[in-house]
Amino acid sequence: MIKNYDQIQALERELIKNQTTDLMQNFRLVDAMYREAVELGIFPMKNSLDGLEIDIKIAEVVNHVPGTSGKNRNRTK
Repeated sequence: MIKNYDQIQALERELIKNQTTDLMQNFRLVDAMYREAVELGIFPMKNSLDGLEIDIKIAEVVNHVPGTSGKNRNRTK
């Protein structure tokens, strides 16, 4: 259980703020993830609407759970 959540969030924000962006590295990462998805047979999708009904049902259930709305949804106390 995280007891110092605010301190960890502040540390993460500081690390992100001080991090430099390497655009070419980001492109290489996206390209590698795409190639892996192709090798796994995930892309190209045979039918892009496959599983849409399940996604909608999951979204409906999640959106009706008390306490899941708001900006601190993933906050652990």
